[in-house]
Amino acid sequence: MATLRIPDRDQTISDYNEIKQYLAGIGIGYEIWKPSSHLERSATNEEVLNAFAGEINKLKDQGGYQTADVIDLFPDTPNLDVMLAKFSKEHWHDEDEVRFIIEGSGVFHIHPKDGEVVALEVEEGDLARVPAGTWHWFDLCENKRIRAIRLFQDPSGWTPHYTESGVDSGYMPVCFGLSFIPAQLQSL
Repeated sequence: MATLRIPDRDQTISDYNEIKQYLAGIGIGYEIWKPSSHLERSATNEEVLNAFAGEINKLKDQGGYQTADVIDLFPDTPNLDVMLAKFSKEHWHDEDEVRFIIEGSGVFHIHPKDGEVVALEVEEGDLARVPAGTWHWFDLCENKRIRAIRLFQDPSGWTPHYTESGVDSGYMPVCFGLSFIPAQLQSL
């Protein structure tokens, strides 16, 4: 289950209902999915999509998503650091970013335009929906492993538009043990 941190307040929320309520208040969808049948770690991408077909179809109906796929990243994935660098800077998309985590972990930093940055560390079983236009960035945790189902309204619309705010430089993934580096320490 996810952990939600509000770094500037040094606050951590780990109760499912409290996380869901807080995120809903800033427009982020969050829930936990469990497969209807046992899913082996070695399952193919097609088997993963079949295991969650009911949930995927429900989301497609609710959000107008047209396609779903599986992303499967390992520490030795070619050009992983280059790929991850695209999403570790604050950005937004023209469509929703929907991720269901099957294996591994990562952290979404979400920066509401009129609010403080929150860090949602997601792991196996977590579903996060970041609406189009929401400022955010994403990092993998230290093991650099994630397998997730992604849903798209239009895959060509899922391009990062960078804010160039620099806000992301003051935060690290909560799964690294630190989530906020005060400005005075950044220059050391």
